[in-house]
Amino acid sequence: MKKENTAAGNLISESLQDETNKNIIKKEAQSLMRQLTLDEKISMIHGAELFRTAPVERLGIPALVMSDGPMGVRQEFEPDSWKCVGNHDDYVTYLPCNSALAATWNRELAKAAGGVLGAEARGRGKDVILGPGVNIKRSPLCGRNFEYFSEDPFLTKEMAVPYILGVQNWDVAACVKHFAANNQETQRLWVDVKIDEKALREIYLPVFYEAVTKGNCYTVMAAYNKIYGEHCCQSDFLLNQILRKEWGYDGAVISDWGGVHDSKRAAQSELDIEMSVTSNFDEYFMAEPLKKLVEEGTVSEDVIDEKVTRILMLMKRLHMLDGERKSGTYNAPSHRQTALDAARESVVLLKNTKGKLPLSPKKTKEILIIGENADLQHAPGGGSAEIKALYEITPLMGIQMLLGGNAEVSYVRGYCQDPKAENADTNWQETSLENGGGTSSGAGCQDEALAYHRKQLREEAVRKAKEFSSVIFVGGLNHEQDCEGNDRADMKLPYEQDTLIEQLLEANPETIIVLTGGSPVEMSRWIDRADSLVWGWYAGMEGGRALAEVLFGSVNPSGKLPESFYKMHTDCSAHAWGNFAQKETADYAEGVFVGYRYLDTFHIEPQFCFGHGLSYTSFTYQNAVLRKENGRAYAECRITNTGTMAGKETVQVYLAKPGLGQTDCGDSADGEAVWQEGAERMEEPVQQLKGFEKVFLMPQESRCVRVEIEDYREGMEVRIGSSSRDIRVCVCQEV
Repeated sequence: MKKENTAAGNLISESLQDETNKNIIKKEAQSLMRQLTLDEKISMIHGAELFRTAPVERLGIPALVMSDGPMGVRQEFEPDSWKCVGNHDDYVTYLPCNSALAATWNRELAKAAGGVLGAEARGRGKDVILGPGVNIKRSPLCGRNFEYFSEDPFLTKEMAVPYILGVQNWDVAACVKHFAANNQETQRLWVDVKIDEKALREIYLPVFYEAVTKGNCYTVMAAYNKIYGEHCCQSDFLLNQILRKEWGYDGAVISDWGGVHDSKRAAQSELDIEMSVTSNFDEYFMAEPLKKLVEEGTVSEDVIDEKVTRILMLMKRLHMLDGERKSGTYNAPSHRQTALDAARESVVLLKNTKGKLPLSPKKTKEILIIGENADLQHAPGGGSAEIKALYEITPLMGIQMLLGGNAEVSYVRGYCQDPKAENADTNWQETSLENGGGTSSGAGCQDEALAYHRKQLREEAVRKAKEFSSVIFVGGLNHEQDCEGNDRADMKLPYEQDTLIEQLLEANPETIIVLTGGSPVEMSRWIDRADSLVWGWYAGMEGGRALAEVLFGSVNPSGKLPESFYKMHTDCSAHAWGNFAQKETADYAEGVFVGYRYLDTFHIEPQFCFGHGLSYTSFTYQNAVLRKENGRAYAECRITNTGTMAGKETVQVYLAKPGLGQTDCGDSADGEAVWQEGAERMEEPVQQLKGFEKVFLMPQESRCVRVEIEDYREGMEVRIGSSSRDIRVCVCQEV
């Protein structure tokens, strides 16, 4: 009891100290703000260049310098145009995308990756890094899904918070984005999100709340879209009522680039800085037009003072004004090691029916690699996520490096993307506000010459596949599909890859299929014939090395899907119940039934379920118990590695009301699930992820794994398993 009181006292003391520090910072910022003229204050609340605000030199206030992005610090551009500077000093570490990071289910790796991004941003002289992207993956068609973590709010926040802490450890502000309900690229500037408050509160807002409370994220980026008829960048509901008043946030809010549409609304909202893609900086809504409104008395100067105060508070938190700021670095060897560590744990083994994997490097004397993605570098694409990588190891290079010249590695392209994509203009942002900000597109144009060329590539690949005992196909998506400003029209593989895979499996049934992408693809045409399937993501500069290590067994795969892999996009609730693209209003009619919540509740079979991921070893779950200590609930379970290879297992804990849905746990009732008639009568999903821990075990090693359960309520069924549909044990009562 004494210890509990001491702990409670420490928490109260820390809270009071934090509040005292906030008050000191605010008073110092206000004192400095009062010395500014109106012109100087206006100059601080809008872009003076594409990625920075204006300094106030007479008072020693520096410019606030920002940069994309989520996978590394972006290259340098001219101050007033989207023309690359062209120097060679802005190559950086290329990190795995957030989807890949989420697939590791490893909080420590998330923090380490954030630390790399923070150190490199600081090393490049940046103050704000525009990430992480934390929007929920409502639909598999969203072009920016690769920038986001998961379809699940719990997994997203559990990865995003340590990521933010890692970034901000380097006196660099993370900018969590895009606030809020920004889940499609099509018409992203104007689409109005229609959503009930339960879904907003339970699915789309929790990660932002955790980011600004537990993560203490210094900045937030408001989204392009509307919600309840208001643009998010000038929304009283989001920025004032929720973010400031309800959550007590005192950090800086930055607009998405071009997301402001009205001077008065923006001024009277809680937006602090307006940024855009055009070079008419003085004409921005929060520049000269706002100054005029203040001088006319239409807008009070007090609202400008509040914005400037928060910007100065940000600068003080980053030690931009006191000379005590940390120095960073970029392209450090340790950064590359972190990128490799994350890439290794991100690889998901989806299928290994006949145990073909791992391949033996010693027994492999010749191998055929097929597929454009085997030799394609992904770093330069994706929109604002593009990276000028110091290097990028492709799968082909990784396999050749691992085999070390002891095997003959042959490569054929097999398929090709559209020539227009290969020769695309990278300065796309100059026109990024046109056509509603984004569109939906399919796999690209098709003409007779291109069709004939693809047929030739396909025939060559199939012919060669018959000649080799070991064949690996590396395909999937690229940044023509996974890209800002673009949504996919469907989940089909582009460039006639389905036809190629079918023919390869016919020519050589043991062909190993490897796919890359930021969202799932349809597999129905060939999945039943494929014995071995690996998912690789956009895994950063060391992704090819990590993939090769998994394929040849020097790394045991431990990645788990952070999202449901649907059989087709119409199996997703956003398309089955709501709507998505090409609409003035996005109707989130599915409510809280997003991803596995929908699939599990309404008996819809995914291609691969949320949390799924195989290993080269096996794990058993035993002796599950529920414990409560100090007002918190914990699930405990003994996990044993029953195989012959060391490996990592992610123990997943789901909460459910007893009787809601069928489970496969040992002591639970078997038979048909209990279903209520009609979706409108279902108030909550069958089960929801509420805890997880990743554990490393040597062969035959056992360990008791303890997982804290979030939001546990008395009488709930605790389901413990290896995925959302591989529940191993259940408990309902405390021991």
